[in-house]
Amino acid sequence: MSQLSSKPVLLVTGARGMVGRNILAHDAVKEWQVHAPTSSELNLCDRGAIDRWLDDHRPDAIVHCAGVVGGIHANMAEPVRFLADNTTMGVNLVSAALQAGIGTLINLGSSCIYPRDLGHGLSEDRILSGPLEPTNEGYALAKITTMRLCEYAMRENPDLNYKTLIPCNLYGLWDKFDPRHSHLVPAIIHKVHSARQAGLSEVEIWGDGTARREFMYAGDLADAVMRAVADPESLPATLNIGLGQDHSINDYYAIIAKVIGWDGRFTHDLTRPVGMKQKLLDVSAQKAWGWSAPTALEDGLRATYEFYLQEQSS
Repeated sequence: MSQLSSKPVLLVTGARGMVGRNILAHDAVKEWQVHAPTSSELNLCDRGAIDRWLDDHRPDAIVHCAGVVGGIHANMAEPVRFLADNTTMGVNLVSAALQAGIGTLINLGSSCIYPRDLGHGLSEDRILSGPLEPTNEGYALAKITTMRLCEYAMRENPDLNYKTLIPCNLYGLWDKFDPRHSHLVPAIIHKVHSARQAGLSEVEIWGDGTARREFMYAGDLADAVMRAVADPESLPATLNIGLGQDHSINDYYAIIAKVIGWDGRFTHDLTRPVGMKQKLLDVSAQKAWGWSAPTALEDGLRATYEFYLQEQSS
């Protein structure tokens, strides 16, 4: 704990990303003295830099959100970078935290660490029970390595709380809306908004739109993270954070069109790829922990669209 403040010290890595920004905006952050260095201020690929930073700032806890992230095309084009950089960052940070004697580390994983063919019922005990999705295997392997390192650390020292949260797909404030970099929900928001602005009567959906996806508001993940870092002993070693329910691609288009106020029709390009038909987390352990996502889908989409409009006008 800092000598200059009675508040415990919290390090948040990756604070410039969507998850990090939502964590910094959460009300519970005021209970902490937060450090959120940029990658230029703290290079997680440089173990010596991490050691020096931890020695200078002495955090009581760490939330690890940093990572090299991207869509399917980026993962396929740069598998070396996604595997090497994410593994290096995770291993460096966890190892440095151990050496510095830090007792609490909340590591953010990804649902892509689950086997590719399960579809639903993705419970924590099914990690590494089958082959990974080839298109993002490098990223998944890096996330699995950091998760396992946290588990091994607690195996060697049961007094540690090095826990991993595995969120479902996310959307929300500070998302990426540029079509070149965006994921499903922000891409739909941009596409439908553009159609409304241009007076178009049709919007095209890739595939038949029946594939199902689980998307949670990023502010809700921040809520779970802040609860976890405040009471890490209550967490299992790994914990899914999600909704336990999903919607079809067609549903997301329809709800977003309603939020935006566009009343055109949708067409389907059946020649386009649709990806996995379903990837739904089992949230039984999350329910046992006593937490559920508080934001309804339409409310979260409306807040995200308002943020998008602010970004467009700035």
